[in-house]
Amino acid sequence: MRFHLFIAAVSWFVCVDSRKIRGISSSYKRFYRERKSFLCIDGSKIIPFEQVNDDYCDCEDGSDEPGTSACPRGRFYCTNLGFRPHYIPSSRVNDGICDCCDASDEYNSHARCQNTCWNLGQRERAYVEGQMRTLDEGLQLKQQLIEEGVLLWREKQAQLRELQQVAEDLQIKLEDHRRRKHEADRRKEQTLKALEAGDGGLRLQNNTVSSMFQSLDSNKDGSITVDELQDKVALIHDEERSLSEDEAVALLGGGHQMDVTKFQHTLWDILTNGDSVKIKDTHGALDSVVDEDPHLKAADRAAKWEATNLKKVEEAYDTVNMEISDLRKKLAIDYGTDWEFLFLNSQCYKLKVYEYTYTLCPFNQVTQENTAGTEVSLGKWGMWAGTPKNQYSQMVYENGEPCWQGGSRSATVTLTCGTETALRSVKEPSKCQYIMDFQTPVACQPVLKQRGIHSEL
Repeated sequence: MRFHLFIAAVSWFVCVDSRKIRGISSSYKRFYRERKSFLCIDGSKIIPFEQVNDDYCDCEDGSDEPGTSACPRGRFYCTNLGFRPHYIPSSRVNDGICDCCDASDEYNSHARCQNTCWNLGQRERAYVEGQMRTLDEGLQLKQQLIEEGVLLWREKQAQLRELQQVAEDLQIKLEDHRRRKHEADRRKEQTLKALEAGDGGLRLQNNTVSSMFQSLDSNKDGSITVDELQDKVALIHDEERSLSEDEAVALLGGGHQMDVTKFQHTLWDILTNGDSVKIKDTHGALDSVVDEDPHLKAADRAAKWEATNLKKVEEAYDTVNMEISDLRKKLAIDYGTDWEFLFLNSQCYKLKVYEYTYTLCPFNQVTQENTAGTEVSLGKWGMWAGTPKNQYSQMVYENGEPCWQGGSRSATVTLTCGTETALRSVKEPSKCQYIMDFQTPVACQPVLKQRGIHSEL
């Protein structure tokens, strides 16, 4: 009889001990050491130690019932040996549903739970190992891209210096050609004045008057009409606007037509002074005069030659300055601490999602194109918008095309570590607001390798 009582007592103490420590993590065991009384962890109450895990809630914070479902604010600790431990609400203890992979939450229910922690841990360990292999390879590729980025940055800087030197050389040429054109125009003007002042001056003037009159007399009937003036003459300060009928009549001396004699003494002076009106195209009238004198012809040819050369140099100078401006804008962008993101500039990455094709051109823009070929801008490069610890983890593209609900489209691009550079996913969680997952080796961070992926396996 005494033996049976001894066995029962030992069994009772074992049950009490297991009941006391059930649902507690190793870091909390210091609060549950065997003693006469138990202090609630929030310090609000002291109870007899026998009341811990007695399936009755005594502490407001639920700390006296870590292994039962008695307290509404309680938490049960799943040890999950071989996998990740975690807490579950104490209301799930013995509810007939297996929440802990080690089945420890259903110790007093009819649920037949299997311990699946080892299999789960094995799968997670394989996943973590795969992630670490990807991280290792990604970091190696990132280092290569950093080295390429530094070289590319130096090349861009050298290119900028070369373009600036070319611009300086063209500036000197531009000033020289402007001077030469000015000299050619001056010689042409002097030749023309010499002809006017000499014996042929009157003949030249008469021929010039006659040529200009004929250029205005479109129907060659010997008179200039209102319609012909409106067609051939323009205002100096508003060339695009046609003369009104009243303005044309005023130029014709109040009438509706004018012969060559009246033209020579009235309208000729107005047109040659060039104060208010001019002929839209005077080449035909002047060319006939130029062709009559070899000196004037040579001076005119030289002036045209210098004007052509000047235009070529001006175009070259403008082109080089545009290239300098574009290059400066590119170099002003933040490409990372080691210029690792520089290689993404001038690249574009596409992804087809259902009927849409999305194109991400880093540091430029994001677009969406449907099957009909209609392209919509989802935003232009805005800024880096990552966390303080890693500001280069997210890009923002803003001020896209207007959305029908108001506002403009925008896209947020999250950069993730991978061995390839590719656009992986596109979603539209809210109207006209897009989120994208962009994978690239330059997003791999050494800190991930140092910290690893937290797992209590």
